[in-house]
Amino acid sequence: MADVLSSPPDLDRANYAAIWDAVARAVPDRVAVRAQGVTLTYADLEEHAARLAATFVAHGLGVDSRVAIFMYNRVEYLITLYAAYKLGAIPVNINFRYHGAELAELLEMSRPSALVHPSSLGAAVRDAAQRVELPGLVLVVPDQPHDEPHDEAPGQTRPDGASDEDAPGRGDASTDAMLFARALDAEPLPAQDRGPEHKIFMFTGGTTGRPKAVVWTHGNLFDSQLFSIYGSLPVAQPTSLADVTRIAARDDLPRTVCLPLPPMMHATALFNVMNAMVLGGTVVFLPAARFDPAAAARAIQEHGVTRLIVAGNAIVGPLVDVLDSPEAAGIDISSLGTVLSSGMVWSDDLKRRLLEHAPHATLIDIIGSSEGGPFAYGVVRGPDDLPCRLRLAPGAVVLTPDLTPVTEVGGTGMLAYSGAMPLGYHDDPARTAETYPVIDGVRHVMPGDWVRVLGDGYVELLGRGSGVVNTGGEKVFPGEVEKVLLALPGVVDAVVLGLPDPRWGEVVTAVVVPAPGTQIAPEQVQDEVGRRLAGYKKPRRLYVLDELTRSPSGKLDMHRLRRRLTEVEQPALVDAAGAPDGGQGR
Repeated sequence: MADVLSSPPDLDRANYAAIWDAVARAVPDRVAVRAQGVTLTYADLEEHAARLAATFVAHGLGVDSRVAIFMYNRVEYLITLYAAYKLGAIPVNINFRYHGAELAELLEMSRPSALVHPSSLGAAVRDAAQRVELPGLVLVVPDQPHDEPHDEAPGQTRPDGASDEDAPGRGDASTDAMLFARALDAEPLPAQDRGPEHKIFMFTGGTTGRPKAVVWTHGNLFDSQLFSIYGSLPVAQPTSLADVTRIAARDDLPRTVCLPLPPMMHATALFNVMNAMVLGGTVVFLPAARFDPAAAARAIQEHGVTRLIVAGNAIVGPLVDVLDSPEAAGIDISSLGTVLSSGMVWSDDLKRRLLEHAPHATLIDIIGSSEGGPFAYGVVRGPDDLPCRLRLAPGAVVLTPDLTPVTEVGGTGMLAYSGAMPLGYHDDPARTAETYPVIDGVRHVMPGDWVRVLGDGYVELLGRGSGVVNTGGEKVFPGEVEKVLLALPGVVDAVVLGLPDPRWGEVVTAVVVPAPGTQIAPEQVQDEVGRRLAGYKKPRRLYVLDELTRSPSGKLDMHRLRRRLTEVEQPALVDAAGAPDGGQGR
């Protein structure tokens, strides 16, 4: 697979470690990150990353080694990411909501040489260690008590409070486990010459049910982010590393203070944090793992946050509910200049309510994916821009299944994009060829999002063509949940699908058929799925039917079933309180 590097030709050092090193030299005393009561300047952050990189080298890591990050948003996540980039190593994002079996599968797929995780996720790591050999180096970040995760909602993990004796790898002589702080005792690794060809893995769910790694290069990713980084600033796009550094060091430009509310294991939060550091901005993390909308509102005011990263209604809903409450009287979030969401339902009503509290903010609703993009933007600069309309991004087109452009107003097709994009999927040439077709000699990315053409460059999003359920920013593969349901005593048939939800986009919905005379307890269904799979995969709506009408080949008419469920049937269980939290929610 050939590298596709399209950064400006003079920007030959489009590598995030090289850029951040240069920024740290230019503004060493500027605050880079505030989190968990810790404040690190750019000089501090660079030194921590250099020390961790030296520890990685001491344990045999180097270019293309993989570093698995099984962690929610916190300072150590950023240090680990930076250290991996310094080596030319490949960071591997792992969903911190995974149970042991799911973690083991991803470790087996990615084959990392190091794993970094908080002590509160120790139980999942120990479970995974019974299924797959852990990496040779495991670093443990001790948690504070309020960081320990819970499993009260989809998208949240189980209780895994850990103690010092819970360190992973116990009994496995091949695994060298140590506390993260000890890894920072090494002498700092001198800066290395790193270029745009080094890789970044972004694991994402998919229609196969198995996570797959989208492979970006530093150069491709940086080029794809140029508009996001510099589009709102009164500067020309840089053409050299010196230009990048000069812009970051300028004191006359608005200072970026970025608060990501979704977890950095997702591309939207990760890439925007990286962008903020390119600008020499400050990254703020909430003080606890669980998404707390009241804490988010206070953090925006306390730190003067200018760029807020959200996940559509799943985060904006709770945030504006808090801001509208009497308890939030006096909280001022007017510092917000940009609020950005990608790939999630974000209703006009919530956009309007947010603008009442942040009247100077520009709301940017992006249709994008880990595979590439952006495909379309919805930009709201004030109430007069509502209802929000999606407009195709430069380089985006709408294509029919036979890869010809859709030109007629009212026509439907799939979004495609021909700008900077990843190399493809790791070790999956067939899927890469399918998702990244070459059309008239030009490479495109087509993840499968269907839209209706409205004219003048505007489109209406219809949804992903596959059966994957996108709930609160998490992707759920129906077959994985169906397998658990069909293993329940008395269940003779089952199907899982996503039904529309105004807040979460979709909620995981299960339809089960019991054997004659058998009673299905809704709580049993949720408990069993929650015991086997991550919490966000538990059904939030359950329908018990006498039968599922299938064709002779065993297929269901999903359109007819959806219509029946939404128009006729009443679910046996509607667990609104347990809906996905859409943020880092533990």
